[in-house]
Amino acid sequence: METWDATEKRAAEADGTPSGRRGSRRPRLTGPWPARPPGGPRPDSAGKDGKDGKDGVARMVAVARMAGLVRILRTARAVGVVRMAGVAALAAMVAAQIATGLRPHDLRLTTVVVVLLAVSALAFAAAAYGPGRAAGAFAAAVATGFAAEWAGIRTGLPFGDYRYTDALWPRPGGVPLIVALAWGGMGLAAHAVARRVAPRGRVIAILAGALALTAWDLFLDPQMLRLGLWVWAEPGPYRGVPLGNFAGWLLVSLLVMTLVDRLTGRTDGGRAEATGLVALYTVMAAMETVGFAVVFRPPDPFVAAAGGLAMGTFALLAWGRAWRR
Repeated sequence: METWDATEKRAAEADGTPSGRRGSRRPRLTGPWPARPPGGPRPDSAGKDGKDGKDGVARMVAVARMAGLVRILRTARAVGVVRMAGVAALAAMVAAQIATGLRPHDLRLTTVVVVLLAVSALAFAAAAYGPGRAAGAFAAAVATGFAAEWAGIRTGLPFGDYRYTDALWPRPGGVPLIVALAWGGMGLAAHAVARRVAPRGRVIAILAGALALTAWDLFLDPQMLRLGLWVWAEPGPYRGVPLGNFAGWLLVSLLVMTLVDRLTGRTDGGRAEATGLVALYTVMAAMETVGFAVVFRPPDPFVAAAGGLAMGTFALLAWGRAWRR
């Protein structure tokens, strides 16, 4: 076999190139790649045996994967912090509700309960659906409740002829702000319960959420009448509440559930963060039941049974669906 040096010398003599300039010209080789000394490494345009190029690609892939992992870890950490904020607000709400049982006429405690309810619901919703979706759904529920109350005190529709007293402040447009916040907080909680009860059917979920939210009013109206926060022009048969009020609640609740369902999207209602909203609804049902049964003076076993059965049914259905998964 001819060596590289002999090949170079012969090519130099053929075209007049001095043979001393070894390495300045290589013969043009034909035939299958490669022509190389026996046992020598195969030339590679990517570097030493292609390792440099392959290592570069591997490093880029590793960096991309690491960046994705970092994003996941940051998101998980953020979700965990928001979820813990919801838990803290829920625990504080329970403490405030216990305090209202001991001091039922301290309306500042009532305001604190509603604010903590809204904060807890918003935090759990932000962890479950994302901050943007949660804020949009909460704002829609608050605005819908406020608009319904604003129209109600002026026209009697959709709840009936009633008015607010001067007990609650602030009252923009004559509607106490905490009333609108209550629509937002319990609206998110009732919607999460409904998604558990009916995870696939949108219409059924909206109807279930509206019924779950209306069930809360079986507690709310009798309690607010006790505290003198609003009065009816003509008292009704349910502890002074007209039956038409509940029809109005159902109608407004249907609109609230429709907006919340659309704004939050059809995300998985079985996630741990949505479980926080279900827990919020359950805690509210339990606390109100105990309050009317044994804490409030005088106690009212009838309201405790009616509200506890209504809200408790939805809570049990939601938890039962979760346990079967």
